[in-house]
Amino acid sequence: MFSYRHAFHAGNHADVLKHFVLSQLIGHLCQKETPFWYIDTHAGAGRYALDSGYARQLSEYQDGIGRLWQRDDLPAALADYVDVVRQLNPDGQLHHYPGSPWIAHSLLREQDRIKLFELHSSDHPLLKQLFNHAGRRVQVQASDGYLGLKALLPPAPRRALVLIDPAYEDKQEYRKVVEVLREALQRFATGTYALWYPQLARTESRQLPDSLKTLPLHSWLHVSLSVTTAPAAKGMTGSGLFVINPPWTLAATLEATLPWLTRLLARDKTARYLIEQGEAKTDGTTPAARKRPAAPPAGRK
Repeated sequence: MFSYRHAFHAGNHADVLKHFVLSQLIGHLCQKETPFWYIDTHAGAGRYALDSGYARQLSEYQDGIGRLWQRDDLPAALADYVDVVRQLNPDGQLHHYPGSPWIAHSLLREQDRIKLFELHSSDHPLLKQLFNHAGRRVQVQASDGYLGLKALLPPAPRRALVLIDPAYEDKQEYRKVVEVLREALQRFATGTYALWYPQLARTESRQLPDSLKTLPLHSWLHVSLSVTTAPAAKGMTGSGLFVINPPWTLAATLEATLPWLTRLLARDKTARYLIEQGEAKTDGTTPAARKRPAAPPAGRK
């Protein structure tokens, strides 16, 4: 347990999808003047070197953010996300990749607050050091993010974005995140929650989106991007985010962007994406999801 180090995978295709969606969620919440909290239950180190250390060993970023870095034809929403990464690389060379805490800190306003949880004995000191001079606006705790989330809800401003992004080292984590969200919704039903998960051959991974749909949800959006769906593919073939109480504009942004992003990140011609969403009926039940078609066979341009 706690052996996972995100530095090995920083900037890969899963990070691109996760942080692109995260930047869209934060941008929407910032449209109102009232403050909100950003809560990250598994914050990691906050910033990662790509040209040295762990990331250099696998170089997964080359098939992730590396494929977007030199493009001058990015859709506007993707260009905004890449601009955030460029803030960390002012010389124009891709040396560092920001974790979700850094992205949130760069996009939030002075009146907003950031609550970060990280238990890993190596990553927590790095995260703490990264925000040493951020003042009371950013709180970093070496504690269980699930318990920390429970203690924070409902938040004082009654507005919050919660990112839940565990390593899923233990297959029990899939069951746990569903229960954590169930309890969180009981405490704070109107919050925006984004749960990331990996696409793996493991049954628990494949079943997670359907398990999340059984929660008492008012509205939800599920997006996934598979860089390959080839039967012989090994390891993490894609990832997804399940967003509870998403902004109404998010689906349209994803519909305009995901076909392009899927073609760019594709490992082969079997690459696909999925966008589906649902809303509660007036009687409290949830209708069948409205699904968008998957991308056609992908080919990078």
